[in-house]
Amino acid sequence: MGGVFGALFGGHRRPGGRAPAVRRHRGLVPQPSAAYDGGHRRAMLSKKYSYIPDTFTSLDQVAAALRQQGLESSNLILGIDFTKSNEWTGKQSFGGQSLHRLGDTPNPYEQAISIIGKTLAPFDEDNLIPCFGFGDGELHDMANVATAMRAPFDPIKDHNKLTDSLLVPAPSCAVLLLDPLVAATTHDYNVFSFHHDNSPCHGFEEVLACYRKIVPHLRLSGPTSFAPIVEAAVDIVDRSGGQYHDLVIVADGQVTRSVDTGDSDLSPQEKRTVDSIVMASSYPLSIILVGVGDGPWEDMQKFDDKLPARDFDNFQFVNFTSIMARSTTAQQKESAFALAALMEVPIQYKATVELGILGRSTGNAKRVMPAPPPLPPAQRQPSLRRGASNVNAGSAQPGEPRDDQVCPICLTNAKDLAFGCGHMVRTNSESLVHDNAMQCCRECGESLTRCPICRQPIRSKLRLYSG
Repeated sequence: MGGVFGALFGGHRRPGGRAPAVRRHRGLVPQPSAAYDGGHRRAMLSKKYSYIPDTFTSLDQVAAALRQQGLESSNLILGIDFTKSNEWTGKQSFGGQSLHRLGDTPNPYEQAISIIGKTLAPFDEDNLIPCFGFGDGELHDMANVATAMRAPFDPIKDHNKLTDSLLVPAPSCAVLLLDPLVAATTHDYNVFSFHHDNSPCHGFEEVLACYRKIVPHLRLSGPTSFAPIVEAAVDIVDRSGGQYHDLVIVADGQVTRSVDTGDSDLSPQEKRTVDSIVMASSYPLSIILVGVGDGPWEDMQKFDDKLPARDFDNFQFVNFTSIMARSTTAQQKESAFALAALMEVPIQYKATVELGILGRSTGNAKRVMPAPPPLPPAQRQPSLRRGASNVNAGSAQPGEPRDDQVCPICLTNAKDLAFGCGHMVRTNSESLVHDNAMQCCRECGESLTRCPICRQPIRSKLRLYSG
């Protein structure tokens, strides 16, 4: 992004409103009209919230401030960057591998998703998370080849056979040729949903399972623009009637900028990204960009602090790599991440209340139609929980497993196998978190040596029997 934002951030502010319309009466002090008074107040509030500093020093302070402002819960939206720069921005921080490389240990995206789930999910009351990817492209020579498979490809079992660039099985392993329906091809103009029916994921356990299913079937591409995911989030907020949402974007932090772009100019991707964030400030939406990989992060820091005038400061950048590199315990790192991510949310929420944004549906948001996930038709499954947050877990048809009993890996069979890894999973009972064993179906669990969620070695497998 370079110094281009410097020209844009040069202190230009949106006009504060029209000149006062007054009636002049002899002996009376001119009074502003109601229209001016309302416009002037909004302009003053926008100026008040144009920059929100990082004022909290502990997660307890953030939680107390959220309660004080009346925000008991929020709604999470997740966006994942699948652009080509992820192939080289792990040179220092991930051993020179693609940041989306699947392996025995979690990649930076899996780490970030897991920690987001642990730290931010408690603020999401219904635990339904709309998940989107962006920046992928066509599979070129594979795009017109029909699906043919000598042996099924297991993204967990065969993770070490993935290629670095295409992230599909190498010729030496099971052959998997992808048909045109597999490629989502969002580039810099759309997003794809993690589910074919565009339903949200139920909890971060399902988010991780879907992520690992999707990665082997897509091609990292670009250009990089955050506009599509921001526009998709705004559409969700507007359709919800103006409920408060947090959009968490996990990315390697680079918006495409051509070398031919002048220092005082914006690339098309930069302009769309800036315009979308400014537009989003008219909605009750906080945007948290989580940076993974090597960076560089200087431009993102400028991007965070010096975006153009908005209704309120709705953007926060968190350097995930830097936090995870600290010489502290895992719990301290997770707390530091949560603090950095939620630092501005209490005041942002207060801004949406005072500006009259909260609970308002404009009907003007761009309607976004996400592409389906880049999965072969046989692997496309709906979310464990469809539709609204009040779907009951006991509403399954006779003979079908309840939603909370479905295997989180294949999303089809009933859970009948447990691993004694002590993985933290969220139950549906009263939205409590219990320390339970990771559970899946026998078919998926037979070949697993590590828990697909926490990646710990599986030391015991227990058969489950329904009564």
